[in-house]
Amino acid sequence: MPTPLDLPNAALNDLVTLACWMAGDFSNAKQCFENPKDYAHIHVLFRPLPFEFFSGIGFYSEQVYDYDLWNPYRQCIHRLVDLGDRIYIENYSLKDAFLYVGSSRELSILKTIKPDCIERRQHCSMVFRREGDLFRGGVEPGNLCLIEKNGRQTYLVSEVEITETTWVGLDRGMDVNTHEQVWGSAFGPLKFEKRESFAHEITNNP
Repeated sequence: MPTPLDLPNAALNDLVTLACWMAGDFSNAKQCFENPKDYAHIHVLFRPLPFEFFSGIGFYSEQVYDYDLWNPYRQCIHRLVDLGDRIYIENYSLKDAFLYVGSSRELSILKTIKPDCIERRQHCSMVFRREGDLFRGGVEPGNLCLIEKNGRQTYLVSEVEITETTWVGLDRGMDVNTHEQVWGSAFGPLKFEKRESFAHEITNNP
């Protein structure tokens, strides 16, 4: 059976450190309180998947408005891959995603997600590199992570900074022809603080 990671020793490994920092419930309540006109109160939750799901470290994630926690506007599966000087996070969509709503808070639902329930989002991996006390990441090069919004084809530009207690992210959709922004924040990045850690749920090799 998998056993919980020995976090002090595992911290020597950048992939495991990134995973431990990601695992949690993040909220931008402070940012929303200070500027409610421009920022809604949002939670980003990353819940570790069982080790056997990917034979490695993976996550289920949800992004939800604080006032509607059972209606996420984004759900995703993530697989962390160590490439030496950088870490790839492969992203997968869920078939029948509504069946798995709440998996970030209810482990009984999380356990119903199986590998045949997901599909790889091609060209949409995130690439992270460590810079001291933070990891900085962005979408893999090529502008090929395509998302249709408001009848327009866009490519995703995503910039993320992760520390042990914070998550700062800015997602924008750019028109594939004009490169103008079609969707995403017009007021700068969302700034989240970790409210609860799930790092203890990350498991080592069986």
